Amino acid sequence: MSTIEFNQQLEGLQSYLVNLSRKYTKTQDDSLDLVQDTLLRAMSYKDKFRENTNLKGWLFTIMRNTFINQYRKKKKANTYTDSSESGFYLNQKDTYTFNRPHKNLEYQEVWEKTNEIREDLIIPFKMYLTGYKYNEIAEHLNIPLGTVKNRIFHARKELQNKLVGYAN
Repeated sequence: MSTIEFNQQLEGLQSYLVNLSRKYTKTQDDSLDLVQDTLLRAMSYKDKFRENTNLKGWLFTIMRNTFINQYRKKKKANTYTDSSESGFYLNQKDTYTFNRPHKNLEYQEVWEKTNEIREDLIIPFKMYLTGYKYNEIAEHLNIPLGTVKNRIFHARKELQNKLVGYAN
């Protein structure tokens, strides 16, 4: 199939894609963006399309995968939609406990519980918390890499148990 024939078939299916995209998106702008991304990918990967197969189904698969990938990116970016007229995507406000003075006590209590972890676990755990990588910790303490990972895992579990017991 030539590029001109392929593009003509895409153009003929554009209204189908617009209707289908509304199933995935809430706004007309998002719907049109999804159609545009789908058509762009279809044209980019024209060589992957096999003749005598269902073009409509192929486009549906591209649209679905594009939507899923965009959804995952937005979720991973941890963004929310600004409801103001400008409608920008903004990052959520910072809610770390150590950025709020009234929560400093909570941070100190967690550190106190961290110091109560068993001696063989606390050294690799604190090194990990201060930014050392697993292989650096293993090299510094002269222990196998698997042992370092195991000790950090058990230190986390022990800390979780102490904090859960502390909260109750």
